[in-house]
Amino acid sequence: MPIKYHHAPDIKRRIIELAKDFNNVNTDRVYCFRSSGSAAERVLARIWSFPKIWQLALYMEPRYVIEIIGERFDPLPKEKQDEILIHELMHIPKRFTGGLRRHDGKKLPKHIQI
Repeated sequence: MPIKYHHAPDIKRRIIELAKDFNNVNTDRVYCFRSSGSAAERVLARIWSFPKIWQLALYMEPRYVIEIIGERFDPLPKEKQDEILIHELMHIPKRFTGGLRRHDGKKLPKHIQI
């Protein structure tokens, strides 16, 4: 079965709320989708970048897509979902360049509460 993608306005609202603690995130350029049918067994959510070469080719500013895997994300408690969404936001670099920050094993910044 192919992966299906649907806009996720409920996730977008939560991202807007959670991103208030991230002064580097422009939520106008963060898009949220819920997918179904993914074969990835351990993935709950992922963030997609918009690399510089595409920005230049399409004359667009940096953007990000946060995808939640509906079958695995939706049944989780709200607190765990928020933790996952914050984790995805932490991949956005301080300069909002369209690239991604790597996993570095750091915990959430002290000023961010979930």
